[in-house]
Amino acid sequence: MLIHLQKVCPSEQVDHLRDLIGQGGFVDGGTTAGQVARAVKANEQLEAGARVDMVRSEVRKALMAHAGFVSFARPKTLSRILVSRYRDGMAYGPHIDDALMGGRRADLSFTLFLSDPDSYDGGELVMDGPDGETEIKLAAGDAVVYATSAIHQVAPVTRGERVAVVGWVRSLVRRPDQREILFDLDQVSAALFARDGKTRELDLVLKTKANLLRQWAED
Repeated sequence: MLIHLQKVCPSEQVDHLRDLIGQGGFVDGGTTAGQVARAVKANEQLEAGARVDMVRSEVRKALMAHAGFVSFARPKTLSRILVSRYRDGMAYGPHIDDALMGGRRADLSFTLFLSDPDSYDGGELVMDGPDGETEIKLAAGDAVVYATSAIHQVAPVTRGERVAVVGWVRSLVRRPDQREILFDLDQVSAALFARDGKTRELDLVLKTKANLLRQWAED
């Protein structure tokens, strides 16, 4: 299961992040890939320093303030956050993200798109699933969150430049099926409250969600 999060960063923040990133230096993206992934990874990453730290801080705050992200991911920590850049001819072939990031279990991965989709060709995030491949290319400021265990790739960029922030999440709830149940209950409770206000039925849904979270959360 994956989710498309709209407007994680508003346009003004996207512009600010682009300015920060544009003033920084980039290094070979292969430096943060494992031995196997390095063989198919051809991109650049914003080098360590104050600028990437500011980008990480802003993105972390934006995600944690986004109700859809919190409901879907149940985040305990956001471990590694990187700024990636793909220019003409660059790509990242099929790979699986590491199970551990910075010594922490990685349950979910995210990509926050910062380049306008009409400013570059190619560069789709391609997810490999049981029904085939799904291509994802979102508006600047939107993000997609998906299972870290999924095989995925970034298609070759054939024009322009694709800049995105990628990162990994350790969830309070380890199992994806349990996270999905909690996410569904959030959707139901929000719909019930919007339709009828506070009711006995809503209280029972919220009670059930709280009890399940109490059983499943690993704090």
